[in-house]
Amino acid sequence: MRLDIFVLILGYVLSQFYRAFLAVLAPVLGRELGVTASDLALSSGLWFFSFAVMQIPVGIALDRIGPRATASVLLALGGAGGAMVFALAEGPVAIHVAMVMIGVGCSPVLMASYFIFARLYSPAVFGTLAGVMIGFGSLGNIAGSAPLALLVDAVGWRAALFGLAATTMVVAAALAIVVRDPERIRAQDGGRGSVTDLLRLPGFWAILPLMAVAYAPAASIRGLWAGPMLSDLYGADSTRIGTATLAMGLAMVAGNFAYGPLDRLFGTRKWVVFWGNALAAVALAVLAIAPDSGFWTVTALLAALGLMGSSFPAIMAHGRAFFPPHLIGRGVTFLNMFGIGGAGILQFASGGVFGAAAQGTPDAGAYTVLLVFFLVPLLIGLGIYLLSRESPE
Repeated sequence: MRLDIFVLILGYVLSQFYRAFLAVLAPVLGRELGVTASDLALSSGLWFFSFAVMQIPVGIALDRIGPRATASVLLALGGAGGAMVFALAEGPVAIHVAMVMIGVGCSPVLMASYFIFARLYSPAVFGTLAGVMIGFGSLGNIAGSAPLALLVDAVGWRAALFGLAATTMVVAAALAIVVRDPERIRAQDGGRGSVTDLLRLPGFWAILPLMAVAYAPAASIRGLWAGPMLSDLYGADSTRIGTATLAMGLAMVAGNFAYGPLDRLFGTRKWVVFWGNALAAVALAVLAIAPDSGFWTVTALLAALGLMGSSFPAIMAHGRAFFPPHLIGRGVTFLNMFGIGGAGILQFASGGVFGAAAQGTPDAGAYTVLLVFFLVPLLIGLGIYLLSRESPE
């Protein structure tokens, strides 16, 4: 493995960690700072929002400046700086500010990797490399659970955040030292290219709706709704919830690795993405029909959703095939904006949907409404995706 890719993986591990670590800190932040669950939900949403908003400027920077400066500077200022602000927080507002900064800092890491993959390797192996990157990076999601809890118990949450700030700064410095920018390429017509040029690519626009909704069900249920559902419907304690969410999380890691080589195995990107997400929709539909079918049955369905719903690298590989060299940075970040932005919007909206359905009584019917809320956009995205092309030719 190239050293720069290894360091970029470390950066993406941090990105995954920072999007998942608030749940572990919730009890201690509530006791010491009076931070409520609603405060943390807002902070989490602000992370997604700032991350998504940054994708267009990050794409421009990747094409014009290169991945080295883009990733290292933003991770140092936003990621390490935000962790430092978090460590010094005395209330919810500081945590909101910290999460916005961390979202900005994490925004270029994965896309810098994809930019290098797209520029240095053939499109045939892009999906495999993209899946490996997310698969290894997803270990950060796992590190943000039980391991973080042990660290907080041992040294306290402020010391843990100071340590994370230092670790993030070290990774940012390593990026500045080891990453090498690919040779810059200009448009053949002498222009710089723009996002509107992407939308003119035949069939590419039909990929965007599925990108916006495919990641949301697994990400939102794993990160937000699995715990409350298992607690409300089965009286599950933290140990049983941890078991179920760990199974789903590991299935998502496995899914990212599995999707990568399937396009070469079957000779198609489009139909790998379509049928994989169709199976995810089936798992989600069965879960919506019978959320009270039994703890282990629900756990198995959550794992199936995690496995089949981890199609992000495969959709990215499909979209990447459309990008000319001078638009690779803008292209991959534009897709990522839809993926992260769609997940953030649906996650924000899901709270209101569930609250209206539950009416103070979080029963199986309320969770059926919630799961259907995630299922319908996925089915619409799949329908539009049928209009996409396998490749530009």
